[in-house]
Amino acid sequence: MRILTSLLAALATFSALPALAQDAVERVGKPVDGLMGFQPAATDLARDIHFLDNMINWIIAAICLLVIGLVAVIILRYNRRANPTPGTFTHHSTIEVLWTLGPVLVLVFIGAFSLPILFKQQIIPEGDVHIKVTGNQWYWGYEYTDEEFGFDSFLVAREELADYGYSDDEYLLATDTRIIVPVNKVVVMTVTASDVIHSWTIPAFGVKQDAVPGRLAQLWFQADKEGLYFGQCSELCGKDHAYMPITVQVVSDAEYAAWLETAKAEYAGTPTNVTVASAD
Repeated sequence: MRILTSLLAALATFSALPALAQDAVERVGKPVDGLMGFQPAATDLARDIHFLDNMINWIIAAICLLVIGLVAVIILRYNRRANPTPGTFTHHSTIEVLWTLGPVLVLVFIGAFSLPILFKQQIIPEGDVHIKVTGNQWYWGYEYTDEEFGFDSFLVAREELADYGYSDDEYLLATDTRIIVPVNKVVVMTVTASDVIHSWTIPAFGVKQDAVPGRLAQLWFQADKEGLYFGQCSELCGKDHAYMPITVQVVSDAEYAAWLETAKAEYAGTPTNVTVASAD
């Protein structure tokens, strides 16, 4: 079944989308020597997360500097040599109010920015494309529910990377089939699992959702930049957890329509849960 799926996937992908050749599209999500921080954002959700992270880091830095400064003042001003007669008071109402009210105000300030970002992620809008994602040990299954077809997505072996249009440094990120979505369209994904808990994520989109057996959860994104985006299962799910990559190709409307027609012909009528009998 896996061999048949891989052959059909390769035919559908390369016949419908010649732009998928190596170097034809920007690739986001693979390791780059010397770089730190988040992956480049391709959605408003990811940009919101980057903004919130940067803002909280500045707040943390300011608090650390304040605490270090206060400790320095105490060391220099209230050591035994500078202050041989220590104070005997046990309460200071003004200071106690300040160190209680200060953290409360900081938390309220952070909440005023973080809660709208959280609600934006969790309130699912009307989708232009609907995809059901099923995590399995150890591969992903995808169903385009609006179009009534689906396929499985497996890790590409190192020796087959070039055949699928990948480079050597994309091993463990490359899959034999890719999710194809149109640019600037709302994609709603329904996530579940067939065996244990998995987690579907594309960091550049700012989305991450656990796939729990027996439960349906949703995420959404609207990618505003064409390219190939990598992710990986982000929940420890067994011995081959590290071999469960995710690839999403964001293309133009015309490319998406062309791929959709070919994908329908290749995948429709062959559900992913049907086992093809062996010839012998």
